[in-house]
Amino acid sequence: MQMDCGSFKIKKLKNSLKYYLPRVEGYLEVIKQLSAEFQGMSLIEFDGYFENKIEPAKYVMAEVHLDILDENKIIEQANCIRTQLNQKSLAIQINNELILVDGN
Repeated sequence: MQMDCGSFKIKKLKNSLKYYLPRVEGYLEVIKQLSAEFQGMSLIEFDGYFENKIEPAKYVMAEVHLDILDENKIIEQANCIRTQLNQKSLAIQINNELILVDGN
């Protein structure tokens, strides 16, 4: 059976970008900034065990997809987010490659 469902468009976004954000003061502002910049995203909350700590920290992974990606710009943006959230480091993932942005 073949149905005519009307015309449609397809848009393929080749690049995946994930920000791993700690749920600390200011993280909601970062989420709002990312949402405004990328038009949409998915959010996943999880517990993270980092820096040899026994108690988990709450994190949010914000994932966006885009067609054109400037890796250097994204890394600089991640460093600004790291500073804004007062973190020693911040992890991002570009096309399944994990990048740790660490302060000096």
